[in-house]
Amino acid sequence: MASTVEENVREYYGKTLESSADLQTNACCDPGSIPEYIRKALGKIHDEVQSRYYGCGLTVPHEIDGLAVLDLGSGSGRDCYVLSQLVGEKGRVVGIDMTEEQLAVANKHLEYHAQTFGYGKSNVEFKKGNIERLAEVGLEDDSFDLIVSNCVINLAKDKKSVLDEAWRVLRTGGELYFSDVYADRRIPVELQEDKVLYGECLSGALYWNDFLRLAKGAGFSDPRLVESRPLELGNIELQKKAGHIGFYSATYRLFKLPGLEDACEDYGQAVVYKGTLAQSPEYFDLDDHHRFLKGKAHEVCANSSLMLSGTRFKKHFEFVGEPSKHYGIFKDCGVDVPFQTTTQSSGNGNASCC
Repeated sequence: MASTVEENVREYYGKTLESSADLQTNACCDPGSIPEYIRKALGKIHDEVQSRYYGCGLTVPHEIDGLAVLDLGSGSGRDCYVLSQLVGEKGRVVGIDMTEEQLAVANKHLEYHAQTFGYGKSNVEFKKGNIERLAEVGLEDDSFDLIVSNCVINLAKDKKSVLDEAWRVLRTGGELYFSDVYADRRIPVELQEDKVLYGECLSGALYWNDFLRLAKGAGFSDPRLVESRPLELGNIELQKKAGHIGFYSATYRLFKLPGLEDACEDYGQAVVYKGTLAQSPEYFDLDDHHRFLKGKAHEVCANSSLMLSGTRFKKHFEFVGEPSKHYGIFKDCGVDVPFQTTTQSSGNGNASCC
């Protein structure tokens, strides 16, 4: 089935879709709010590249100047050309896609964008390949600081391989920052075989809990949800096929940090944001439940501290404490001791039992 899935995706994005106007649902669309600096970057992208954009989120994290970035499923190159501007002339961006028609559009405008950005030569390169098999296109171990992907991993048949490969080519301290579509339950096989539902980024979507298991199995011990929104399909026929399955667009960040634990453990640590990120001077959002205000000390678990101290964000924070004395599970992360904490009488004076 893997080869069939690959062929169907190539046909859908190479021939069935000629522009974003041909999409039959709203699963692939921009988020409602785009920061002004990214809007300015988008304003410099060639119209033909823009017209063949099929993403579902915003895959541009902070602090990427000078980084080596890989875009999984780069399509017509829209996100690559945005990233090209933000990594600067000393950074580099590699896009990988398996659809000839999309790659043709992306490559057609390399020189146009280099000139528009004022670069002596393009810092973007596009490669034809499958995101499940990055070694086939010569991508080496520990070769990228950041990997992004925009509504593409759901289209891969072997999603485990995608995550395993991402871990392999990331440098320690790097991250996979990506948007994708998820389901609130496992998709039935008959729907996975529907070409339109699959091509529209729906029936290839992972059940969210299966995604977490795969991510942790690949080495990304503590996946962090950045933002999410429910999807209204906007197509009656496809909604009937999908039935009661709920779909969501979500952005996750996964750090390659071998020291992360599989839970939020409390070691009495805290961090203070210096307010030195140019595009976010008043606060920094690590994920959807960690907003660090400038100048304020925030208690954090060991994982959150490491995600800041062991990555490119280190220079923007002050760190208090170290993981030497353990205080148990970190309460602010929504977990606690799972056991009953009050003694209940069984009615006859004896402790209850099963």
